Amino acid sequence: MKNRKPRNKVKENVRLLDIAAEGKCVARIEDKVYFVEGGVPGDLVDILVEKDKKSYAEARVYRMKEPSPDRQEAFCSHFGVCGGCKWQNLDYNKQLELKTKQVKDAFERIGKIREGNWHPIVASSKTTYYRNKLEYTFSDQRWLDESDMDRENRPDLNGLGFHIPKRFDKILDVKECFLQPEPSNAIRLWTKAYAEKHKLSFFNLRAQTGMLRNLMIRTTASGELMVLLLIAENHPEELKAMLTAMQEAFPQITSLQTILNQKRNDAYSDLKARVFSGTDVVMEVMEDLKFRVGPTSFYQTNADQALVLYQLVDKLAGIRENDLVYDLYTGTGTIAQFLARKAGFVVGIEYVEAAVEDARVNAEMNGLTNTLFFAGDMAKVLNEKFVEENGVPDVLITDPPRAGMHPDVVESILKMRPQRIVYVSCNPATQARDLALMTEVYEVKEIQPVDMFPHTHHVENVALLELRNN
Repeated sequence: MKNRKPRNKVKENVRLLDIAAEGKCVARIEDKVYFVEGGVPGDLVDILVEKDKKSYAEARVYRMKEPSPDRQEAFCSHFGVCGGCKWQNLDYNKQLELKTKQVKDAFERIGKIREGNWHPIVASSKTTYYRNKLEYTFSDQRWLDESDMDRENRPDLNGLGFHIPKRFDKILDVKECFLQPEPSNAIRLWTKAYAEKHKLSFFNLRAQTGMLRNLMIRTTASGELMVLLLIAENHPEELKAMLTAMQEAFPQITSLQTILNQKRNDAYSDLKARVFSGTDVVMEVMEDLKFRVGPTSFYQTNADQALVLYQLVDKLAGIRENDLVYDLYTGTGTIAQFLARKAGFVVGIEYVEAAVEDARVNAEMNGLTNTLFFAGDMAKVLNEKFVEENGVPDVLITDPPRAGMHPDVVESILKMRPQRIVYVSCNPATQARDLALMTEVYEVKEIQPVDMFPHTHHVENVALLELRNN
């Protein structure tokens, strides 16, 4: 069957000009903005319009006419279907350039910030196999590709892999992934093969039935390996047999655990993990610090680049031996403990209670007696009473989630007026918004983008603020 051109929906000979939010390309046709999936800046393409609004439209590449000089061949066979690594077809140096532009645009357009010393983006030392954690999903209704459609017989529908974008109930059955080093691929492939051989049921996301639900794999720089199998139905004999076989197939697994998740969502941070074999945690090492990482712990997924990021925060913070430091959104206290080696005292605040417990244990393990960690909603915890009890900080570190800081948190910071603020962000847009609320009191001195996730549009950015001498 020929690929017919949809009427009135294809725009021909469109030049893709730039990158917008979520890594989509930008094009302009008769003063209207089009956000285009599947291209790279510089491509000349025909586009298929999928949503046509009054002020903008959403489209995807329909036919390539002239490839951009920055375009390269994607190295993964799942590219274009899998939702990750969308910039594999874009030269890495161009990726870095666009990420820097993303930060500058946010600062200038959203924050109206034109001061500060800009530093070149820090490239990732690894552009493949850089993640230390991946989570896969089981499904008995996997995504079917063109090769499946060509089969005479009904294809096998079991899959173990990643969610298809915008399709919560469809899973791409991953054959090979370039995000995490081995034995990640080997364990995933073995797990699926074992489950099918022994007729173990794969999860159905709509019906919420089936035994096998998720598979999480953690690797560490020190060579330790954690595997967490999440099940939705408890069949003890089948589970024991599978885990025993897995441990025999992969003797390098140092922590093999399970979680029973019978909720209607995949979140499991509030659920109890059971150790089948090995330890309940794995150990990560950064410089002379050690960090216990459990099955539900947060830890930066690009550990090599996280070390670079923390060293940068340490440098910009300019910690002196008597400084009191506040570390907001401290997580498991990794940045806090980095700075505690130089500071007089470090106070960390984090919403997730389990993360705070990890931070306390890690600090004790590292012999740090000058840290104190609190759990609670940042906007409620960080108030005048808290500052009275814990002191006014000389230096404040903040590393909020993508949504940025609550206005009440910004207001509390302005009342405290620490001498220096280091703002770490995974979302330059909300970072710029927050900084705009602070520029009357603080001067933006240094801006340093960092690439934590190659082949994606995501960029980390670090900004140093200093109190103005008004």
